[in-house]
Amino acid sequence: MNTQEAKVVLEAALLTAEQPLSIAEMRRMFDDELGADTLRVLLDELRSDWADRGVELVALASGWRFQSAALMRPYLDRLNPDKAPKYSRAVLETLAIIAYRQPVTRGDIEEIRGVTVSSPVIKALEERGWIEIIGYRETPGRPALFATTRAFLDDLGLRSLDELPAMEHGTTVAPEFELQFSDALRGDEAATLEVLAHSDTAPSTGGVAADADAADSADSIPSPIHPAATPV
Repeated sequence: MNTQEAKVVLEAALLTAEQPLSIAEMRRMFDDELGADTLRVLLDELRSDWADRGVELVALASGWRFQSAALMRPYLDRLNPDKAPKYSRAVLETLAIIAYRQPVTRGDIEEIRGVTVSSPVIKALEERGWIEIIGYRETPGRPALFATTRAFLDDLGLRSLDELPAMEHGTTVAPEFELQFSDALRGDEAATLEVLAHSDTAPSTGGVAADADAADSADSIPSPIHPAATPV
């Protein structure tokens, strides 16, 4: 098989894959006849071939995939006019704290937010596959340490944590992070977190005022612009 034939096979595999394909999976597909360097060259060629089109080839944390380009989102959304996902501020801020400060304990999150973290918030993020326990802090009680997963990076369209949007001074959540978050929630799986749209959180023992999430109704997020949640 020459490289042009291999490129056609690779393109077909990426267009039909349900999940991002890693280099290791691509090598297995070619029975190790193609090395990692050759595959990366072919991937770069494919990315160039699809440039300036409605679909683009992108590299994510767990591999490569085709997805719709950002400019296509307004048109594609009309095919699936589902209601924008709703969620409490507690869910968004808890995920942001874990993403930007990991590894963190539940106590760390509560200290930063000034309110207790309800168990349903942590459970929903775990069930969504965005956070996981990676160890335990060697302090009294050995609290669990939480960190984000590769699935979290894939769903937000990131290759690594280094690509997280920059946090503006004095803010809890970067605006672009919130757009990526709401975009990743669109679709059927958004229901996992939508049950927390009106979740309540109690004030922490530090005497800080009760969380505003309890008083406000769920945030309705404008139509997101990030393309990560629309794989081909």
